[in-house]
Amino acid sequence: MRRFVRIAVGCLIVMLFSGMAVAHEFSVGSLTIDHPWSRATPSSAKVGGAYFTISNNGTEPDVLISAMTNASERAEFHLMAMTGDVMTMAKVTDALVIMPGQKLVFEPGGLHMMLFDLKTGLKEGGRFEGRLLFEKAGSVDVVFNIDRMGAKVPSANPAGNTANDAQGHNSMNHGNN
Repeated sequence: MRRFVRIAVGCLIVMLFSGMAVAHEFSVGSLTIDHPWSRATPSSAKVGGAYFTISNNGTEPDVLISAMTNASERAEFHLMAMTGDVMTMAKVTDALVIMPGQKLVFEPGGLHMMLFDLKTGLKEGGRFEGRLLFEKAGSVDVVFNIDRMGAKVPSANPAGNTANDAQGHNSMNHGNN
């Protein structure tokens, strides 16, 4: 009986933690896209943001050309910056090059992927699909997990790290007026 209890407890522990053991990363060529995620939005929101890290494990640079998702009509790469006391956001027009051995980080408050004309609000705990296109590696399909509104880091990181959460995208000047 004691052996049965140990086996049952062991199976339960494996089942509980097996989802956490699965890495949320995607690869194409020598590139790895780590933990694509997004913030939840109100159901009426028309814009959202998406974040991830691209690592180049190869010996040649590559360029991120474009992105698309099934959650939005279009996706663009934007950079948010502070100019004095004014926060600005603009579409990235320069090439997004990922050098060998380097990472390109998309995060709240900096470089990010803007989702325009959301088809529906992004609901916490949900997911949506996307595709990233690279100059050399080609395209890769990824899945974005939707975290809580205002999240500064994905929930896979330590909980409660909300001290520097950015304002919602609806209030930003995106330079496309």
